[in-house]
Amino acid sequence: MPEKTLPFTREQIQKIIETCPTPFHLYDETGIRRSARALKDAFAWTEGFQNYFAVKALPNPHILQILKEEGFGADCSSLPELILAQRVGLSGAEIMFTSNETPAGEFRKARELGALINLDDISHLAYLERLAGLPETLCFRYNPGPLRSGNTIIGRPEEAKYGLTRAQLFAAYALAKQKGVKDFGLHTMLASNELDYRYFVETARMLFDLLIELAREVGVRFSFVNLGGGIGIPYRPEQENFDLARFSREVQALYQEKIVRHGLHPLRIVMECGRLITGPHGYLVATAIHKKEIYKRYIGLDACMANLMRPALYGAYHHVTVLGKEREPASFTYDVVGSLCENFDKFATDRALPEIEIGDTLVIHDTGAHGHAMGFNYNGKLRSAELLLQANGAVRLIRRAETLEDYFRTLDF
Repeated sequence: MPEKTLPFTREQIQKIIETCPTPFHLYDETGIRRSARALKDAFAWTEGFQNYFAVKALPNPHILQILKEEGFGADCSSLPELILAQRVGLSGAEIMFTSNETPAGEFRKARELGALINLDDISHLAYLERLAGLPETLCFRYNPGPLRSGNTIIGRPEEAKYGLTRAQLFAAYALAKQKGVKDFGLHTMLASNELDYRYFVETARMLFDLLIELAREVGVRFSFVNLGGGIGIPYRPEQENFDLARFSREVQALYQEKIVRHGLHPLRIVMECGRLITGPHGYLVATAIHKKEIYKRYIGLDACMANLMRPALYGAYHHVTVLGKEREPASFTYDVVGSLCENFDKFATDRALPEIEIGDTLVIHDTGAHGHAMGFNYNGKLRSAELLLQANGAVRLIRRAETLEDYFRTLDF
């Protein structure tokens, strides 16, 4: 079976722990930049390609700054995410605002920044117009319903709360054109953590065909199509990486067949990948603090699902490495758990690992997306620090751990 490797040594981690106790998330700058460049290189054939990094995956300005340096924009869905993008110097068409059930202040901020606004419902057109006026460029999110299947994380499109139906989409573009909008985009997002490149090729085909119909029947001009995000990463050692090269080649062929042939070139292709860029390059580092043997063997960590809730929320697999024991046989079976008063607080269930002793350091892989970002304070748990392993080998604190003072600060008692 293939092995998952680490960009740091046990000695490096032990040195970090001397000044920054576990648990903490550690991100690898070199890996993040490598993933960003791989995506850009794959779509170098199309002029103006842009990935709007899904800020919700890893909302830390230090990470956003790295990705800004790599030429990425920001895909935002809330006011704090818009402000994070603004704080790192992104503005205008460098920001895509894709939200749902959007509060008034968030639309106003998106308009203030000149962000590209991607509307989630036909009723939001009048809402946005009343609040902040309509921009010259506008995008709508399409929900194909039963015409496409989703996957476990995002659900079936017809049961998802997102987007416009086909009929609503045609009406929305016609209405927006009537109201003076001059330029348009089209977007969809149908799956999350999907590793089969063919799924996204079919999404591109669907959007290109729809765009051709909209341009012909409604008479609107499209400057971009947003293929969404949702590209998966190999959480399990035996899984293969998403085939970016084949995905890009087949999208390029579709672009020639449909967009160029129908006179709609140039059309910018944009995406909103988050997990693909940072997911494999984040690690939750924790310490084994308890061993328990009842009907099963348990290893209790100083981390809990407040630090990483994906296994509890989705039954997601995250690989676990016991530092210093990588070459030892995985001859013990454990549930690796946290301390919440919640039985689903487990990082791994029935996992074959080397024998673990109290004090061992465990590394949970692939936490660079939807890890720290999904943290919470149930049971009064405090969110951990975030650290960056820089390209020069130095480690920098990019978010300190929460303190008890932080937890109690908002209480009026």
